[in-house]
Amino acid sequence: MSAGLTETPAGRWLALGPALLVIGVFMLVPLGIMVTISFMEPNVYGGVHRQFSPSAYVQFLYQRDFDDNLVFNPGYLYILGRSLGLAGLATLICFVAGFPVAWYIVRRPPHQRNVLIFLVTIPFWTNLLIRAYAWIIILGRDGVIDTPLRWLGVMGPEASNGILYTNWAILIGLVYTYLPLMILPIYASLERLDFRLFEAASDLYSNKWASMRHVVIPLALPGIFAGVILVFVPALGDFISAQLLGGSRRLMLGNLVQLQFSTARNWPFGAAVAVILLLFVVASMAAYLRLNRKTGLELSK
Repeated sequence: MSAGLTETPAGRWLALGPALLVIGVFMLVPLGIMVTISFMEPNVYGGVHRQFSPSAYVQFLYQRDFDDNLVFNPGYLYILGRSLGLAGLATLICFVAGFPVAWYIVRRPPHQRNVLIFLVTIPFWTNLLIRAYAWIIILGRDGVIDTPLRWLGVMGPEASNGILYTNWAILIGLVYTYLPLMILPIYASLERLDFRLFEAASDLYSNKWASMRHVVIPLALPGIFAGVILVFVPALGDFISAQLLGGSRRLMLGNLVQLQFSTARNWPFGAAVAVILLLFVVASMAAYLRLNRKTGLELSK
């Protein structure tokens, strides 16, 4: 009876009603409020004046000089570039490191796979803030990484904090945090792979690298695309790694949003930065859907 109910248009809408209500109340409404605030004027003590103004978006590219003229200011573009660069590089490193791990796990016997997947998910059992503080100790002065680098002469005496509070520290934090999110979807995609195709390629005198490039990777593309999105999107808006490992001089978009809503009390500009971040997320999701659809069509031929 329930199956017959969902076959009608009214039944389908009734079944989707609770999910659509939750999405509308807890996602679309806050997004609408954020976009609305981004087009208002800031209040000196926080909050907004309910008056339309695009000044928050203008502030992202320009600042006013002493004569009240708009002057191009690339400072926020540097933060945007740093966020995109670190998120993209972290995604690339996670793929290069995660794909071999997923391939190794999927080639193990079933009872070993469960143990290895369990080990991959162990970091999620610990609070992210605690893990970030652990990296402060590891990357700081006289830490596990700093000591051998100073002994080799790579790290000079001018680096008083070791690798800490640099872009490298943020990158390490991002890779460590989001690497499991790359491994798991790739593993799920490889687990459904028919390994007889890999063996057939070997029988046709294809070496392992050629078989991997022409057989395994194309069939694993849905999992790779999913892993890229799961790593790139949260890394782009990451807050904790940049805040604790990068310091106050290595801002990313997530830190800039938090700074505007807390210290600077410029809610419209903080909302405008969040909207810009959202646009990059939407663009990433659109690219993922397009590539996934294109890959699905090519594999079905």
